[in-house]
Amino acid sequence: MPEYDYVYLGDTKRVPYGSKSHETVYKLTKNAVDYLFRRENCNLIIIACNTASARSLRKIQQKYMPKNFKGRKVLGVLVPAAEVAAQYDKIGVLATTSTVTSKTIPDEIKKINKKAKVFQNSAPVLVPLIEEGSNGLTIPFIKKYLEPFKNKSLEALFLGCTHYPIIKKEIKKEARKLTDKNIKIVAQDEIVPKKIKDYLIRHPEISKKLTKHKTIKILVTDKTQNMTNLVKKWFGKHEVEVISDAALSA
Repeated sequence: MPEYDYVYLGDTKRVPYGSKSHETVYKLTKNAVDYLFRRENCNLIIIACNTASARSLRKIQQKYMPKNFKGRKVLGVLVPAAEVAAQYDKIGVLATTSTVTSKTIPDEIKKINKKAKVFQNSAPVLVPLIEEGSNGLTIPFIKKYLEPFKNKSLEALFLGCTHYPIIKKEIKKEARKLTDKNIKIVAQDEIVPKKIKDYLIRHPEISKKLTKHKTIKILVTDKTQNMTNLVKKWFGKHEVEVISDAALSA
């Protein structure tokens, strides 16, 4: 959907969220949401993080939004992928420590498929390696993190972190060694855009508020060299703007 205007806010100063407490993740996520609504006048926010979706989304939707931003919407990335994973009966979940301990992914899958068996394992080292662009170094850790799924006869593997699709090829290769079955890789980069497009069709009251000038604004809390390089690689000449801690303190 390139016709829309986008504001990306990456909390590069405080990532990864996966090892932080429930309270800290909620506070950081709420502050980011507040900033995007108040300062950038966004009408629809996608929390593109499974940890933040698991730990914060429901509370933001049910308690924070009605009091502060009626008529605007915040969506997550976890439930759309859970809907796809729920088509299978034996599912592995690879995610951050915080997402795994929240048990949100198994809960969402079992709401749809009560007979589903869901096996989880955390993969704490993958996000820092992906952030640094060290994809080749992830392979020994992928093997280690997939080991608990051996002999589970998995039908699907849910990638429960939005970083993981970047190394989807490596994960898929190692996952296929677990079983002779063709394991379905449930990856949010394939699922979420389609779900958002469908959501906007079903909710014209939100769609009509969104502007369409094909602009991209990239905001971060810490301008790292790696972030600058990635933005240049993915988007060309777009500038990366840094926002202060004070601006994010809602």
